[in-house]
Amino acid sequence: MFDVDGTLVDTNDLHAEAWRQAFLHFGHDIDVATIRLQVGKGGDNLIPSLLPDLDEPARAALEAYRGDLFKRDYLPRAVPFPGVRALFERLAQDGIRIVLASSSSKAEVEYHLALIGCEDLVFAFTSKDDVESSKPCPDIFEAALARLIPLTAGQVLVVGDTPWDVEAAARAGVRTIAFRSGGFDDALLEEAGAWALYDGPEDLLARYADSPFARHAAEAF
Repeated sequence: MFDVDGTLVDTNDLHAEAWRQAFLHFGHDIDVATIRLQVGKGGDNLIPSLLPDLDEPARAALEAYRGDLFKRDYLPRAVPFPGVRALFERLAQDGIRIVLASSSSKAEVEYHLALIGCEDLVFAFTSKDDVESSKPCPDIFEAALARLIPLTAGQVLVVGDTPWDVEAAARAGVRTIAFRSGGFDDALLEEAGAWALYDGPEDLLARYADSPFARHAAEAF
């Protein structure tokens, strides 16, 4: 199960800046570095983390504004990380089923899936539109697991880039490979419980033979 933003597509800084502009629009001056540490959460969890006293109507208005702003001004600037399709082809070669599990909206996941050019290699995807709560709640990964029955959590791996991915996966009973591509320090990823660290898709592919995905390591799941 792959996270998308920051893992397959270089968008974390774009998300942070979009949130910064949205907060400013509603009169909240929050610096981008503070916001950046919360990227990876959906708005239902990110906003309360930064503005815990904001009421629900104000939260909804802020999240809606940010969503429209991101789609209009920031999403067109997103680019895939190198090596995504090659990595997915290698996984498919080994019979590994690929599911995307994102805290972004369904429309954004569909956009990114087309951007990485892997529609033919992805079995299914889940987004925040499929669940009540986004990461770091486990709902998105639990929804993805439901599409992988009869596989169990112990037979699945998550690949993500934020501590919130790692935390959400752990709460769903799944181990996580973490990519540094999202811009989070190793210490934060390891503290959250990341099982292994790679720079990104190209690095995982280059070291695939020794990775948890390798066939000889399948029992280690």
